[in-house]
Amino acid sequence: MESNPWQIMDSHLKYENAWIRVIEHEVMTPAQKEGIYGVVEFKNKAIAILPLDEDYNTWLVGQYRFPMEQYEWEVPEGGSPKNETPLETAKRELAEEVGLVATEYILIQEVQLSNCTTNEIGFIFVAKGLSEVRTSFDETEVLQSRKLAFEEVYQMAIRGEIKDNFSLTAIYRVKLMIQQGLL
Repeated sequence: MESNPWQIMDSHLKYENAWIRVIEHEVMTPAQKEGIYGVVEFKNKAIAILPLDEDYNTWLVGQYRFPMEQYEWEVPEGGSPKNETPLETAKRELAEEVGLVATEYILIQEVQLSNCTTNEIGFIFVAKGLSEVRTSFDETEVLQSRKLAFEEVYQMAIRGEIKDNFSLTAIYRVKLMIQQGLL
């Protein structure tokens, strides 16, 4: 079944800021009952970059995540505004967050990050051919970065030390690509 079983009767904007809009839809459910469905619409596309040097080292970014109320380690990530391509954002975020530029960016995965409540899509890149530049953090970010062997990052993911779904997808996909000789 590929057609939409939901019928939207009416929609209302409930909240909006620079990053999201929250829409409340009055719906007829697939069971033909009246209901409400809330959707968070993201104004930016999500971008994740896993930098990988010739020795299979990578970089993680640490920061306090306000919604989770805890400090997290993640691959470099950022939002891609409508006037910027995902690749342009990947380049900008890699330089801003970990002070790296790359000669090669490989799009390895497109993902839906939480498709039961949001329309957020994400693009994951591997960056290769790395060299250092000066970082320039966004005003809402207090970040630190760590260079680690990719295998250690993979083990951190296995041990549950990395919880960010976007990062986990990037790490597991890169591990598979390395095992298959694709990176």
